[in-house]
Amino acid sequence: MGLYSKTIHHLHLRKRVHQKLEPYPHPDRWKNFLDKFIYFVGISGPIMTFPQLLKIWVEKDASGVSLISWSWYLMTAFIWLIYAIVHKEKPLIVTYVLWILIEIFIVIGVVIYG
Repeated sequence: MGLYSKTIHHLHLRKRVHQKLEPYPHPDRWKNFLDKFIYFVGISGPIMTFPQLLKIWVEKDASGVSLISWSWYLMTAFIWLIYAIVHKEKPLIVTYVLWILIEIFIVIGVVIYG
């Protein structure tokens, strides 16, 4: 580990201690598991929306898909992404970047094929 890496690590460690954050990776096996598992959860949610996305774009059919609902989901995802960036929450950043991409394609598909 180079001097720069040690310095950055030390700064992050001091920040965690000062802000009373728990250590990462967490020594508790359960919390450590959750720290990793949340990425799976955050990625699997948007992936489970792919059937809706495929129905719209492959079948060119957006009947029954609400433009108002999906537009609102898109707007709230942007707010969540801003929150995640401000708080430096990587799992939330990953999750909401994926949601925003999928929701953009759904909203565009509803406008075109709805």
